[in-house]
Amino acid sequence: MFANLLIILASSLVVIALFRRLRLPPVLGYLCVGLAVGPTALDWVNDSEELPDLAELGVVFLLFSLGLEFSLAKMIELRRVVFGLGSLQVLCSGILLGSLLLLFGAPPVAAMLLGAGLALSSTAIVSKELTSLGEIFSSHGQNAIGVLLFQDVVAVLLLTLVPVFAGSSEQPWYWALPLTLGKTLVLFGGLLLASRLLLPRLFHEVAESRSAELFVLLALVIVLLTAWLTHLLGLSPALGAFLAGMLLGESHYRHQIEADIRPFRDILLGLFFVSIGMLIDLQLFVEDGLLILGLTLGLMLLKGCVVAVLVKWQGDDGETSWRSGLALAQGGEFCFALMALMQQNRLMPADISGLLLAATFCSMLLTPLLLRAAPRIAARLHRKPNEEAQLDQISALNADLSGHVVICGYGRVGQSIGRFLRREHQAFVALDDDPVIIQEASVGESCVHYGDSRRGDLLTAVGLSRAKLLVIAVDKTDIAISVLKEARRLNPQVPILVRTRDDSQLAELQAAGASEVVPELLESSLMLASHALIMLGLPNQQVQQHVDQVRHDRYRLLHGFYPGNQDKEP
Repeated sequence: MFANLLIILASSLVVIALFRRLRLPPVLGYLCVGLAVGPTALDWVNDSEELPDLAELGVVFLLFSLGLEFSLAKMIELRRVVFGLGSLQVLCSGILLGSLLLLFGAPPVAAMLLGAGLALSSTAIVSKELTSLGEIFSSHGQNAIGVLLFQDVVAVLLLTLVPVFAGSSEQPWYWALPLTLGKTLVLFGGLLLASRLLLPRLFHEVAESRSAELFVLLALVIVLLTAWLTHLLGLSPALGAFLAGMLLGESHYRHQIEADIRPFRDILLGLFFVSIGMLIDLQLFVEDGLLILGLTLGLMLLKGCVVAVLVKWQGDDGETSWRSGLALAQGGEFCFALMALMQQNRLMPADISGLLLAATFCSMLLTPLLLRAAPRIAARLHRKPNEEAQLDQISALNADLSGHVVICGYGRVGQSIGRFLRREHQAFVALDDDPVIIQEASVGESCVHYGDSRRGDLLTAVGLSRAKLLVIAVDKTDIAISVLKEARRLNPQVPILVRTRDDSQLAELQAAGASEVVPELLESSLMLASHALIMLGLPNQQVQQHVDQVRHDRYRLLHGFYPGNQDKEP
């Protein structure tokens, strides 16, 4: 066991460092490590009973930390996605995949179970990648997480039903199904009571002791205890961990708990992905490479299209539909467990199992890259037939505006500028491509529109040719430069104020046509320095003259610094 862990961790250290240099997701690195050190490749790692248990703990910790981001109110709010979209996705995808397996000669029972198993997606990969990309609370992120929660319940039911169909269970399926649902409700009720009555007092006592060690221990005990209780009830430990995290998400200690368990979560989750890679027979890729490629593309295309159609049918826009489909197109880790259990109960031929395992593995391998390319893919797939109507609507809303301000990027900085403009009764129009910001802002403001500020037709629709000022408040300088160039092409005379993080691309922004560039790091440094001088007793007028001079000189006094490790680009 110790030798296996040493080999896995040492190999992961080298591969993950290489993948970070190549700017590839760590998940891909862990999967490749498992494939390389497994029995069908280098055969460095022997069979171990403890390794799968450690790997499963990674999913438990991941689901617990994900649950911390969702309160009970949020879960109730997502009920339409969880039970509506989730049930339709599993049903439609399961029927289509099961029918195809039956058509290709799989036994009826195996086709039904495998169809449902292949309909499940990877909770570990999707939730981890959406979190790292900052898309967990976007429209497509909420759709993906809601469906994955329902799939976790279905996975438990499938694993429960395998012994029933194999004839090794004492209960028929029509008793096993409601019994599992009943256990889930009992578990949720028990955790709800504990989160309301017991856990707040425990955390308060530990916080009073001001012991970081005790806080970490309490967090670990809660994660492992809920997973163990769920396992005793015959349910998925990951499901119990998620429910516990969700109920603790409303406490004041949520962020501290998440920070404490993150190191355990990331390492154990890496072991989980390594264990998945070890299940794959590398020889199959040599013998049946084209068939595996076809199965992989067929699986992802079918599942992605089903999800996209269902999301579109429920009323979401085309881009959200396609991005939801791309997020859920892969096979999942529960499918590996289901196939292994079916093989043990002799419900599935070994040759079919090997090919489906390889195809599922490949789909999981492609998912991190697919999620990162999702915006470009969705833009190509979704041609937006109502785009002209939306532009006409935006043009009509802003047709009477003249001498207004256009704000590109309505995050924290853009919203602050908007508040000052509103206070001075200055009309403005804001653009942003974050659907969550637009959804929340449009409740009280009619001047905020969804769209990519780099699009010339959108800038024309908000009346850039009649604007008095353009403010580019996006966070990324490369996007700001693209917006700047497009705006200058449409209106060479309009003054343009650009917000940037530092002065590293100051000359490029000025060359592209920026009237004024405000580096926020230099401006905040200037404000801190001015306050320091005032607190030292210097006259306010003298300090203001210094500040004005630095701004007049384009922050030349603040240029150049000694960079440390934290200031270097990753």
